[in-house]
Amino acid sequence: MSENPQKLTPGDLSALMCARICHDLISPIGALGTAIEVLDDPDNADMHPDAMDLVRLSAKQASAKLQFLRLAFGAGTSAPGFIGLDQLRTLAGGMYAEGKVSVKWDTLVEGLDKTPARLLLNLIMISCYSIPRGGTVTASITRTGDAELIEVKANGQKAKLDPMVTRTLSGKAPEDGFDGRSIQPFYAGMMVRELKGRIDTNVDEDTVTFSVFLPKDKAQDAA
Repeated sequence: MSENPQKLTPGDLSALMCARICHDLISPIGALGTAIEVLDDPDNADMHPDAMDLVRLSAKQASAKLQFLRLAFGAGTSAPGFIGLDQLRTLAGGMYAEGKVSVKWDTLVEGLDKTPARLLLNLIMISCYSIPRGGTVTASITRTGDAELIEVKANGQKAKLDPMVTRTLSGKAPEDGFDGRSIQPFYAGMMVRELKGRIDTNVDEDTVTFSVFLPKDKAQDAA
């Protein structure tokens, strides 16, 4: 991790995170608007059944994305909390249900404290971008006596790790400045530093791996 991470004002961070959320929601919301335009046009009555199918699909996608992003980026409240594994499975499954990526889980733990849970969801997002042609993302959580180990592996054809992701995870600004895409791994790196942890990345043929070591006491304090 960077010894001197980039500093952002609260206003800049908020604006960039809002841009990130809008980027993820624009597709289903835009499709919803298009379908409603078709339904409002009496000359396209023969297209109304297909438009209604698009309304249902787009509304479902928008709802799933909102629920995922609400926890990944905000958790809804500043109070400490514990997020169960079933909830994390449901959120990730809904977020990527209609895409080319399948999210799997390889862990027996019951869940995570709130901040590590948010970090895990962010790592799943980054991992999915590492396999643009689709594939499988596998999340695992291991607990030892004094640490939590979170590992997320993205496996797929032409898997790659964007240098921007490595740079921003470590707390550095992208060479061409932040935008809605680059702020998300930077935000994930912020959480790792908040938890006094360490994140390592590795690329091995068609697999990109993100490994996070979190001291147990710090992870619990930051939850």
